[in-house]
Amino acid sequence: MRFGIIGTNWITDEFLKAAAEHGEFRLTAVYSRTEEKGRAFAARSGDPAVFTDLGDMLDSGLVDAVYIASPNALHAAQAIACMERGKHVLCEKPVASNVREFDAMTAAARANGVVLMEAVKSTLMPTFAAIREQLPALGPLRRVFANVSKYSSRYDAYKQGNVLNAFDPSLSNGSLMDLGIYCLYPLVALFGPPQRVSANAYMLASGVDGEGSLLLSYPEMEAIVAHSKITDSYAPSEFQGELATLVVDHINKPERAVVHYRDGRTEDITPPLPNRPMYYELAEFISLCAGGRPESAVNTHAVSRATLAVMDEARRQIGLTFPADRPAED
Repeated sequence: MRFGIIGTNWITDEFLKAAAEHGEFRLTAVYSRTEEKGRAFAARSGDPAVFTDLGDMLDSGLVDAVYIASPNALHAAQAIACMERGKHVLCEKPVASNVREFDAMTAAARANGVVLMEAVKSTLMPTFAAIREQLPALGPLRRVFANVSKYSSRYDAYKQGNVLNAFDPSLSNGSLMDLGIYCLYPLVALFGPPQRVSANAYMLASGVDGEGSLLLSYPEMEAIVAHSKITDSYAPSEFQGELATLVVDHINKPERAVVHYRDGRTEDITPPLPNRPMYYELAEFISLCAGGRPESAVNTHAVSRATLAVMDEARRQIGLTFPADRPAED
């Protein structure tokens, strides 16, 4: 499958390392806002064709699908432009700035008969499937603790007065959008939308959240989410049941999972992981496109939409708004 890429940052480099493990992936084009960045990316990525106009890339006849790794605020417009030209879209998380944008994206996917999938790697990794299968053995589940907290190298620049993309509200960024989603998406995938959401955050002067927490209420359990781009945490995530607790090393990239039973026994349920973490999302996406299926059975449109709805509500509570939240006619 011939891929075009939008975005030439570090996550794209990681994606291409994983893509090298898949025999059906071929990088044929890249779109960058500047010729210089595009050429530099192409030189280290197999020399694909370089475009500085997105329409030109989409109309070139060189691509069947597009991987989007641009700033969050650009996802919806770029994805819709791709889909309206018949291109399948694998879009980095968060797939959109808000539910309204995502609804427009799914409408475009349906209208043009193409695949749209949010590129959340965690839920398509083998360890996540093992976690899902193991949950009944924990007994009645009462609490989940999900944590992704990583001090951003860009925070040092921010403290010196240089507001880079990660802390720029005009690009629909911040800790919740960048890291909190890693906690929320698998919770929604496993348990569905919560009944209630309660959110707190430390807001930066730039207008985005530096760190925060959420409490998700379910009928018989609660989920506690911690996320941060201005502090580090080394705590794992946990699924706490009445019979056992399942400890996961990284909820955003689940590799090792161990069950701790109340009688002191432990059981390592980690499956073999033969590929890089991002390989599995690409394999799922290519399988969908080849099989003529419109959406993933795991990273479904419903899960993406419900996760965005949780983040929309959390942002409402902490007072975090983006230009993308304004109605289009404004």
